[in-house]
Amino acid sequence: MTEIIVVTSGKGGVGKTTTSASLACGLAKRGKKVAVIDFDIGLRNLDLIMGCERRVVYDFVNVIQGDCTLKQALIKDKRLESLFVLAASQTRDKDALGAEGVRKVLDEMIADGFDFIICDSPAGIEKGAHLAMYYADRAVVVVNPEVSSVRDSDRILGLLASKTAHAEKGESRIKEHLLLTRYSPQRVATGEMMSVDDVKEILGIEVIGVIPESPDVLSASNAGNPVILNVESDVSLAYEDSVSRLLGETLPLRFIEEPKKGFFARMFGG
Repeated sequence: MTEIIVVTSGKGGVGKTTTSASLACGLAKRGKKVAVIDFDIGLRNLDLIMGCERRVVYDFVNVIQGDCTLKQALIKDKRLESLFVLAASQTRDKDALGAEGVRKVLDEMIADGFDFIICDSPAGIEKGAHLAMYYADRAVVVVNPEVSSVRDSDRILGLLASKTAHAEKGESRIKEHLLLTRYSPQRVATGEMMSVDDVKEILGIEVIGVIPESPDVLSASNAGNPVILNVESDVSLAYEDSVSRLLGETLPLRFIEEPKKGFFARMFGG
């Protein structure tokens, strides 16, 4: 059975597209057939992070408007056999997306046997963000551990509870997961950043992952290679853990405490 997962946030620049790409890759590495869709009409960043921007011929809007078939628009990942990307349009207006058109594309993906459809949402509460979450079965809410990001995500949780197809039909609310990005235990210790427990207490949802602050994220994005594929990075390990939890495994959170200093570091202030 296909599961539709929206990756969303209230604030821009928190790492939604990096998260969408990494979760999609992680699921595909486990043998799942995965499609990841860019809902950010007019900007289009997902194909850059996935490293397939030069292979975009048709986009999401083209499929909805009947300019091409879904198979023509889907870009097959060169690294993972079961992963496909559907890019956003850079030239169309955000109003080019509509609920019926989105439903048609999702239904076709379901019929094609996709195990997971990852919807990479624009930030905020605009139309594209609403459509990205509307048909979702689950939501990954991406948050930086700072007050403005947490406050804005609280608003997104309200929309997830009231403005989705599940909510409108009176069905049980979609499952929500919290994913913290750019987390620094050192900055938490100095009071510059909220702790995992602080964020969890305010938002009241399960933490599926804590992604450490690292230059590896920018390097991976610039290279068009999702950071989860950089096996030497702590960020990759954190995203792999998040994928495992998404699939129902129980794992302890890593990278949430300051590394302990060795003897010489303590002696000489290193």
